[in-house]
Amino acid sequence: MAGGGNFMHRVISYVVNELVVNGLANSPAFQRFAVRTSKRIEDISSKAAQKKQELAEQMKDLSKNLESYKNQ
Repeated sequence: MAGGGNFMHRVISYVVNELVVNGLANSPAFQRFAVRTSKRIEDISSKAAQKKQELAEQMKDLSKNLESYKNQ
């Protein structure tokens, strides 16, 4: 009995998943949402990389300043 219930659960889960995936794939509203979200993630990633580079340069400058201060 448990095996049959498990099989039915898997079939129902598969059918629901297919309906949801196809429904979202064919939804213009969801496609717009996905494109906007992707663009925002790209923008945030780009800004994070830029900030990381700026911080690395500031740390390099700080290190140079500390070295020159120590050598005085």
